[in-house]
Amino acid sequence: MFALRQMRLQGRIHMPYSAARANITPILPARVLISLHTHTYDHRQRLSQHCKHMAIAKPQMYLQRTSSTLSAPKEQSETPDGRSTKSLMEELSTSVRPYKQLMRLDRPIGTYLLFWPCGWSIALSADAGCWPDLTMLGLFATGALIMRGAGCTINDLWDKDIDAKVERTRSRPLASGQITQFDAIVFLSAQLSLGLLVLVQLNWQSILLGASSLGLVITYPLMKRVTYWPQLVLGMAFNWGALLGWCATQESINLAACLPLYLSGVCWTIVYDTIYAHQDKLDDLQIGVKSTALRFGENTKVWLSGFTAAMLTGLSAAGWACDQTLPYYASVGIVGAHLAQQIYSLNIDNPSDCAKKFFSNHQVGLILFLGIVLGTLLKSKDAKKQRQTAPTSTTANTYVALPANPEVIS
Repeated sequence: MFALRQMRLQGRIHMPYSAARANITPILPARVLISLHTHTYDHRQRLSQHCKHMAIAKPQMYLQRTSSTLSAPKEQSETPDGRSTKSLMEELSTSVRPYKQLMRLDRPIGTYLLFWPCGWSIALSADAGCWPDLTMLGLFATGALIMRGAGCTINDLWDKDIDAKVERTRSRPLASGQITQFDAIVFLSAQLSLGLLVLVQLNWQSILLGASSLGLVITYPLMKRVTYWPQLVLGMAFNWGALLGWCATQESINLAACLPLYLSGVCWTIVYDTIYAHQDKLDDLQIGVKSTALRFGENTKVWLSGFTAAMLTGLSAAGWACDQTLPYYASVGIVGAHLAQQIYSLNIDNPSDCAKKFFSNHQVGLILFLGIVLGTLLKSKDAKKQRQTAPTSTTANTYVALPANPEVIS
């Protein structure tokens, strides 16, 4: 290139425009032609390699640009102290998580088991042919969520030291030190305040009846230290809604229906919580904590079968007192089959199997609730038949026989 430039400057190379258009090759020295040819060949080689490289790299660069554009975080609003909204939400979620675990929001099975006796009672108290009171069901569902959480907080306050020694419970917030005991007490006060707010929506009889159950809630965690029957006390507390639901809708308690229903719920609680307690029986033995799982031992299936039979008997008595129809008794039969399958297939030495059987009891409560609702709706047909036949029989009986020869009053 330098030699070509020098020749152009000296005027030794003349490339007129007409010659360029006619594609006439100018006469150049051999040394210059070889240099030009070599330079052109090298340039073409480099250009070819560059194009090949760009053909491969360009799609990758495009994909990188596209992915980086798509994955680029959006601009977040910042607070006055310079922190982003996302970081604040993460901090809030981290600080709230222990309290969610304390009230077992991540394990809603306890809320379901607490609610179902309330739902049974409300559905049984409904008028023939009517749906259960949806407002009451909503209030009791909210109350079950709040009070179950309060019960778990009370339980963890009592059992903080015990939970730290049990494999399954040592990660709980109080046992692991995620929150302090004072924080838990403040949180419990807020839970009980919300529970009271729900309770005062009911009539005064229900308010007194509901408040009287708080003693059972507080003392239940202590029972495992003094008796092998803490599940009995738990059943008395967990099934209080069987009495409260009827009182909330009728302003009184029908003992003929509510008492068998309540006792059936207590037996049901002993069944499922004994299964649950078998998960921790080895740790309970070492710590000295008592339970029906340790009391029943290898005879657990026999005991659970007896409590299941008592539960089904009580449910049948409650249905008879409420003039229930076929769907109700069919649901009682399905519940019996479900519990029988649980007990028959139960492996008390397998904690995962015990947990699986325990969680399935949510289905028991749902099946019975649906049976009560359908049975109450079908009671309307029987009532209509009674109303249709009652006037006919009454009219026939009110006829007065006239004498064959009536006397004429003059």
